[in-house]
Amino acid sequence: MGYAKERGKLEKLSGKINGLDVYNEKNFAILVDGHEKYSHTIRILKNKEPELFMDLYTNELQELKGVRNAVKESETDEARQANFIQYKDTIVRVMDKTIEVTKQTN
Repeated sequence: MGYAKERGKLEKLSGKINGLDVYNEKNFAILVDGHEKYSHTIRILKNKEPELFMDLYTNELQELKGVRNAVKESETDEARQANFIQYKDTIVRVMDKTIEVTKQTN
């Protein structure tokens, strides 16, 4: 089964997110949007091939939710910045992991 369309979406999104290094409301909104787009894409993949993508769907989305909440709940600017970087790195990592699974299935 081909996953080129979904892989292309994730690769483009990962490239857009990878350059964000400083917390501000605009960059945080971009990460949240990327998170939502990843969530939508992984849901599509899970529905197409549950055996391959169910773990990514459950585990990675839960991890993303946790780090997003850590950014929101940060009480200091330093903590917010550190959690923002962790959120960005987590999104990029799970996208890369999903991209690799789609490449292995073709």
